[in-house]
Amino acid sequence: MSDSIKTAFPEGFLWGGATAANQCEGGWKEGGKGVSASDVFAFRDPDNAASAADVHANCDITDEDIRIALACDDDTKYPKRIGADFYHHYQEDIAYYAEMGFKVYRMSIAWSRIFPRGDEQEPNEEGLAFYDRVFDECAKYGIEPLVTMSHYEPPLAFCTEYNGWYNRKSIEFFCRYVEAITSRYAGKVKYWLTFNEVDSILRHPFMTGGLIESRWEPDEFQQVLYQAMHHQFVASALATKICHENIPDSKVGCMLTKLTYYPYTCKPADVLAAQQAMRATYCYGDVQVFGEYSPYLLSLYKNRGIHIEMGPDDLDILKAYPVDFVSFSYYMSTCAAGDDEGLETTAGNTVIGVKNPYLPSSAWGWQIDPVGLRISLVDLYDRYRKPLFIVENGIGVAEQPDENGQIDDQYRIDYMRAHLEQASLAINEDGVDLMGYTCWAPIDLVSNSTNQMTKRYGFVYVDADDHCQGTYNRLRKKSFGWYQKVIATNGADLSDVD
Repeated sequence: MSDSIKTAFPEGFLWGGATAANQCEGGWKEGGKGVSASDVFAFRDPDNAASAADVHANCDITDEDIRIALACDDDTKYPKRIGADFYHHYQEDIAYYAEMGFKVYRMSIAWSRIFPRGDEQEPNEEGLAFYDRVFDECAKYGIEPLVTMSHYEPPLAFCTEYNGWYNRKSIEFFCRYVEAITSRYAGKVKYWLTFNEVDSILRHPFMTGGLIESRWEPDEFQQVLYQAMHHQFVASALATKICHENIPDSKVGCMLTKLTYYPYTCKPADVLAAQQAMRATYCYGDVQVFGEYSPYLLSLYKNRGIHIEMGPDDLDILKAYPVDFVSFSYYMSTCAAGDDEGLETTAGNTVIGVKNPYLPSSAWGWQIDPVGLRISLVDLYDRYRKPLFIVENGIGVAEQPDENGQIDDQYRIDYMRAHLEQASLAINEDGVDLMGYTCWAPIDLVSNSTNQMTKRYGFVYVDADDHCQGTYNRLRKKSFGWYQKVIATNGADLSDVD
């Protein structure tokens, strides 16, 4: 920790880590689970940062891709079917989290484990019982679950037979699912998120929205995207209503991709480009927080000839049931320019942006910007004035145990320390109300955009490679002890460990 920064976090701050069922859980054919969108994503070996960020190649597929996936019985070609095998290791994994001192564990429920096709009238009891066991294990250690209702894994039948979130029936199906899980876990889960990175449907329509892009003509697909997003907005508001009714003391949040843009220079055209990029990010949170469409989105629809079909009560529903808090992912920042021709670009969280010459980058090209987290916290809190929650922040690195079976991931400690220092400044100097911090991820899992296990984020190493080969045994990294100390001191001590 730098001598000039003294950290302090509020009493009751929620420290923990975050995973997602589609990247971590596995057990894709067990316990009555149906096939999800994530189960048909094949491993694609990226050869450079640009191809790793080719969102359509990694995250969106065709009917033919799905046919091939369903005919393939070699799960090693589809890493998300196995993930980190949490389905069989959940007790061991939660024990690791408890050893680190977690106050909260962010995880997701696989929709297709509860409603295998998405359209059933009754939930799958085996799936409900599995999460009962997971939540009971968390309770044993005093860990609060923070549960994402939908995290990149709509049921496959929902996608193929109903065209996913484009179909108005999606609202009905999702509300039935939310009713089932919030009534079942009313005594076990207080904190909920509706959609992970709700804005991401624009970047990976199939993974987020169950939309198979090749089914539409290119000039009509934008209309499809925004119609599907509208259905998600209404479903999120109704999910908030259902959750509050079933769990009166519950807190429901939205979850945004925090894409932070700087002007490449002080040229007005660059400043405007950055401002426009930021507005294009915030407008989706605006709907869930303010309960109404932002002027930016309404202008976009008008200018592009997009017409959103709405139910007679949709706008009233949005207004009546806004979220209680705002959560977000933050990994990196990028630059924007009025004219980016000739400028170097680099990868980010499913985006490509103009490279900032003042920042270092990870091996995957993501620029490392701790101060950008403080900027993001201030901007979000000034805009929304609701409690904030950092629910994803971390660095992916290729790493293996050394000859002594140890992993010295000092780089991960350095990354997280620098970001937590800036979060503390946002709290104590900028007046931001920050509820908690869940790193991405406490354990190695399958990277979302590249389907790689070897892009490792965890404090806990999982012995498996990109082709699902390995023992799946767990191993503490150096950062494990560091984060344990951070939590024990409520963030007051961010210094190195031996």
